[in-house]
Amino acid sequence: MGVRRLLFLVLIISLALFAVVYAVMMWLNNRSRRNRLELLSDPTRPKDELMLRKRWQQFLQTAYIVGCSVPLLSAYIRKVRKRVSGVHAYEEFYLRHEVMKVTLSILGTLGISVAVLFLLNPSLSFLLLVLLTAVVINSLLIDMVVNRLERRLLVQMLDLFSDIRHRYHQHGMVDEALQEAAESTDDEAGLHTRKIAEALISNNPSEELEKYYEAAPNRFLKAFAGISYMIMEFGDKVKEQGSIYLQGLSGLTKEIHLEILRRSKLDYLLKGLNVIALVPLFFTKPIERWARSSFPAMDEFYMSKLGYAAKILIYIVIILSFVLLQKLQQNDETTYRAGRNSRPWEKAISRVPLFRVMAAWAAPHPGSADYSKVVRLMKETGTELTYEWFYIRRVVYSLIVFAVTLTMTLYLHQMSRHHIMYDPVVQDSFFGQTTITQQEEGKRLSSRDLEVMRRVNMSPEATYAEIAEQLQQADSKGLGKDELVDSANRVLGKLQAYHNEYFKWWELVLCLFAGMLGYEWPFWLLLFQRKLRYMDMRHEVYQYQTVISMLREMDRISVEEILEWMDRFAVIFKIQIQKCLIHYDHGGEMALQQLKEEVRFTEFQRIVDKLLLSVEKIPISQAFDDLEGEMSFYFEQRKQDYERIIDTKAGLGRLIGFAPMYSLIFIYLVIPLIAMSFMQMNIYYEQIQKI
Repeated sequence: MGVRRLLFLVLIISLALFAVVYAVMMWLNNRSRRNRLELLSDPTRPKDELMLRKRWQQFLQTAYIVGCSVPLLSAYIRKVRKRVSGVHAYEEFYLRHEVMKVTLSILGTLGISVAVLFLLNPSLSFLLLVLLTAVVINSLLIDMVVNRLERRLLVQMLDLFSDIRHRYHQHGMVDEALQEAAESTDDEAGLHTRKIAEALISNNPSEELEKYYEAAPNRFLKAFAGISYMIMEFGDKVKEQGSIYLQGLSGLTKEIHLEILRRSKLDYLLKGLNVIALVPLFFTKPIERWARSSFPAMDEFYMSKLGYAAKILIYIVIILSFVLLQKLQQNDETTYRAGRNSRPWEKAISRVPLFRVMAAWAAPHPGSADYSKVVRLMKETGTELTYEWFYIRRVVYSLIVFAVTLTMTLYLHQMSRHHIMYDPVVQDSFFGQTTITQQEEGKRLSSRDLEVMRRVNMSPEATYAEIAEQLQQADSKGLGKDELVDSANRVLGKLQAYHNEYFKWWELVLCLFAGMLGYEWPFWLLLFQRKLRYMDMRHEVYQYQTVISMLREMDRISVEEILEWMDRFAVIFKIQIQKCLIHYDHGGEMALQQLKEEVRFTEFQRIVDKLLLSVEKIPISQAFDDLEGEMSFYFEQRKQDYERIIDTKAGLGRLIGFAPMYSLIFIYLVIPLIAMSFMQMNIYYEQIQKI
């Protein structure tokens, strides 16, 4: 089977499998939503269909229980469950059903694809490459499923808010409107509404809502729950613009529309780039085969250290491009949760005295400028690591990168020695394919050269005369003068190249430089995360403004109560606000001033300034009299920010997505081909001069 037919077959099979799996998943989702109530309410439903669906559900439940008992599979199921349960408020039975449906779909697709590709190319190295690709694609498929569920939830929330507005006009009561709206629908938004309604009518609604805030899949549902509770506690007021509660719902609806448009446009602009970035993984071997069959001189490049280094570089570019594309396409809310408990691996490693000593030696001392810079960066990014654990992470990353680079360097030297000893002698031919006779002759010459090299004990001090004598003895037919000269020079070159394959000082410097990059990587990652968190900060400040716009109209509202409500919605600024609340009894102005100094974010500091004015000088309603105008300005500003960010992400996405393809073509084919052609021209020129 030719390379072109093989690639075409792989493409057709992959597209067919993807289409089948996607169609099955869509059909199952639509059927499950449409028939969940019909299964219970329609007695005329055929018994065979009921039994089939019941058996399918029993199979998924059994598969979930069995899968959780398998070591590796249980970890994967827990990962899928965490992602799916973070989006929807499923009941346990339905949650297990959805988790196993997603798990079986993804693992089935990847398993069939890996099996088909391995049957087409039964090679161990190719199998490892395909498995690595499957691991990378797995995260992509999970993100696709979760993103689709998140977008569907946002669309459902629009219909839900419209229904709640209608029912609130009828009853004028928040809990009645939420309960009736939840009972009228059975989708995911209805399940969340039912949970919010149950929390509002519970004995301790504040505590129940705190639990819901921790599990809410997006900030819109969290704000909706908080606004509903606020109206139930303080009551609604009708201003010139209308009801405060309905104004809050209108603001959330605008935010959801903006989020849906942003996601849709971003998905459209970045569609297919993940596949384009992964395609070169399957084309390295075909390109290498074509180049080696069409240009025999390319064997020297592909079998050399430089060729293997180029292949490793291409794989690194592919993996980095895929990871960066996933980061660009992420639509997650901030994953930071203030004060959550965790057990990072750095904590376990910190018990080893050697790592503690190394981290203490590498870390800046308290009181220095570098120490203050790192501590401030860790606070702004909200990392859970302590200062010591952070430098343990940097030391461990540095050691790992240094060890991997050193191992690869030593392996390349050993591999080059093996190629020098055992590779067939390349004929002086640049174009066309080598014939079977030429291949056999190259193997014969390589075996004779190896025998001669061993007779001289692989000594780098072997002379031309010694090698020529051994060549005469190794070849029973005798060698001509020209053939003897060429063979002796070739063996001398092999001996020199063999002994030149040792670990050099500049390679040690290269490994140390790679270790330094590994050491700096966690710090650069924190800088990148701080930049990304600015948008999350703006989202949170906008939620504060929404809450304050409603609270400022309430009678007998105080600054401390506003801070308490801000604390309920806080994620990024939660620790700072809680510290301010603790110190508020000892002096409101001092506590607010300390809060302003700790949070270096302009929009948040403006809110704190107005709260400072409201402590003793002016009423809260006057301090925030321009809040509607600011909220309108911030909304338009965020629209422009979204457009600019989307354009930037689209440009970066195209650049990153096509980078592996460009690397494969130029690094692995074009540049080596040009270099080998110049080297071959020099050989031909030397041969012409000898004529």
